[in-house]
Amino acid sequence: MKARDRIKKILARRILVLDGALGTELHKMGMPGGVSPEIWCMKNPAVISQIYSDYKEAGADILYTSSFGANREKLSQYNFDDVALLNKKLALIAKKVAGKDIMVAGDIGPTGRFIKPFGELDFDKAVGIFKEQAKGLLSGGVDLFVIETMMDVQEARAALIAVKEVTDKFTMVTMTYEKHGRTLSGNDPVSALITLQSLGADAVGCNCSTGPKDMLKIISLMKPFKKVPLIAKPNAGVPKLLGNETVFDMTPYKFASFAGRFAASGVSMLGGCCGTTPEHIYRLKNALKGKKLDKAKKEQFNGLSSPRSYFVFGNRRRCGIVGEKINPTGKKHLKHELSCGKIGLVRDIAKEQETNGADLLDVNVGASGVDEKKAMSSVISTLSVSTKLPLVIDSSNARVMESALRLYPGRALINSVSGEKNNLKNLLPIVKKYGAMFILLPLTDKGIPSTLRERKSVIKKIIKKAQDLGIDKEDIIVDGLVMAFSADQAAPIKTIKTVEWCSKTLRQKTIVGLSNISFGMPRRDLINAAFLRIMENMGLTLAIADPSVRRIKSDRAAERLLLGKDNDGLIFIARHAESPALKAKKKKIKSLNYGEKIFKAIMDGNKEGILPSLRASVRGGEKALKLLEGHMIPAVIRVGELFDRKVYFLPQLIASAETMKKGFSFLEPYLKREAFDKRKKAIILMATVKGDIHDIGKNIVTLMLKNHSFRVIDLGKDVSAKKIIKEIKRHSPDMVGLSALMTTTMVNMRDVIELAENEGLD
Repeated sequence: MKARDRIKKILARRILVLDGALGTELHKMGMPGGVSPEIWCMKNPAVISQIYSDYKEAGADILYTSSFGANREKLSQYNFDDVALLNKKLALIAKKVAGKDIMVAGDIGPTGRFIKPFGELDFDKAVGIFKEQAKGLLSGGVDLFVIETMMDVQEARAALIAVKEVTDKFTMVTMTYEKHGRTLSGNDPVSALITLQSLGADAVGCNCSTGPKDMLKIISLMKPFKKVPLIAKPNAGVPKLLGNETVFDMTPYKFASFAGRFAASGVSMLGGCCGTTPEHIYRLKNALKGKKLDKAKKEQFNGLSSPRSYFVFGNRRRCGIVGEKINPTGKKHLKHELSCGKIGLVRDIAKEQETNGADLLDVNVGASGVDEKKAMSSVISTLSVSTKLPLVIDSSNARVMESALRLYPGRALINSVSGEKNNLKNLLPIVKKYGAMFILLPLTDKGIPSTLRERKSVIKKIIKKAQDLGIDKEDIIVDGLVMAFSADQAAPIKTIKTVEWCSKTLRQKTIVGLSNISFGMPRRDLINAAFLRIMENMGLTLAIADPSVRRIKSDRAAERLLLGKDNDGLIFIARHAESPALKAKKKKIKSLNYGEKIFKAIMDGNKEGILPSLRASVRGGEKALKLLEGHMIPAVIRVGELFDRKVYFLPQLIASAETMKKGFSFLEPYLKREAFDKRKKAIILMATVKGDIHDIGKNIVTLMLKNHSFRVIDLGKDVSAKKIIKEIKRHSPDMVGLSALMTTTMVNMRDVIELAENEGLD
């Protein structure tokens, strides 16, 4: 029986039990610090086999292979490159113990690097890294896959796409959330759930970082939006340092006491992470007896997501606004910037629309002279960091669409899929593969249907084609096809009736491009606002519009015009043609001086925008030191404050820090001439302690310190206490920063401190 069927059979009766921790158990059984657990397990199969056997006896339904870090990025730090063979051997060890009784999940963990658009590792390279690992685990006979302890939804996506591209086996994905309820990269549980389940994860949840109590809060947030089973694998409490040992002090009985609450929370798969033992899993299994899965019927929510937010459809009282302004049509300046590969204006337009109340952002970069595929990738990378709003990817090019959906770290809406033969053939499979929602445009190869009856026929045909491919009807939004009133006075009525029929008869979501209706008319703002009000009464779901349209009061004359009660529009035109407000007043944007532009560039993480302002300032006679201390350092301090308040998250922090770094590099020669380098700078020595190869946190802190003009000496990772003391004596730093990510290496920080005290160092 396939794992998918076995899991389904178990979940029909009870909660499925996962195994517990491997890392802490391996250290108990003699695995030394500073080694690759994966390589060590391959060389010591008896030890890991005993742990597997203990979890099997405890009642686990699924064992995780000891391949968490067996990817090329992690293994390269140990000069080991036979990735496929290692994963195969680790899978075979687990399968031998599991036998036919229980299932084995091929375990895939993070690479330790941030992936584009949040980091430097290319997305498709990351997919390749995970694909190599997945193939090795497959050759070892794993029954299913688990992608776990992910701190960044983009890395989770890369791993999930990799697995999906080599097999159709059941795949679980769990993220790891901090106490404030977000991952290190700022992903929230609901956004991550929407993204991953739509991309094809068969079960989604969380593991590590927290104990059972805090993890229940995360699961409760996910529950209303889940379409797949939820997973929880909490730690045995929070790690504490007792003597020279890191311990998890939650007893098996205490851990198991949360079983009932997890069952009621909507969890379908439950196990343990750091600090949990076979005894914890045994007590958990017993505590779950008689606890039934929560199968209460609930409203199904469909939604779109960005890395840090989401937009959910359902019983919404008003239609959502899709910001229309990121479109080069008729915008010479935007077209010029896109053709030159610049993104600054796009970032500003996105922020303006978000501030004005947009719910989603339409992204269209198609124009003559613009490399659409390249520009779309750049814009998506930028907006993934600079705005929290989910994106609507607007293109008629299938290659551009697939490239965009593959890169975008959320669930996007495609604009659009029409009834044209090639369009259906090329785009629907892409929608299915990446789990996007799409706008249905009722056009055919013959053009726009002339009657409502023909429109209905086309709409039904496209929905049927999509459903045949396995696309949910709820993931389709029908475009009402808005044509200009000035060209066809019957156009508004056709759109109104199309939207009404879709909303009230088909129960289908709907969308319109609002501003099309007023083309060629005076006071377009009033017509658009009136049309929106009428459409909302018909059940409209979304409107592609200028977000500020909501602030314009609907005009009664405009409503009569659109409803066919104003012949030739004569009454409306007579009222508004000579109006002093013929053209909407535009806000006067204060012209920023160069110092303000420099500050803003760092706040926005605008690497391409900081250098022109710095060059102009220096040419204008501004002192480099004044620019640094008056604008740049205050900006990066402000970024730090926003990060601390959870307004900014790691991607924004890194983008701002990199912008600061680029600006500082430009100013450095000028600062030397101003004798800046002769001023005494505090020296800070940084190191990741012995036995730990993780340095993401240390590198971020180091970057920020350098941006504040500290002199930083970075000793790297896996540094012995003796070497750290030697370098302290050599450099006489004002401060020493020690880093450790693993619970088993936390104690090594104390070794450094004690050795420093013994050596008489302050």
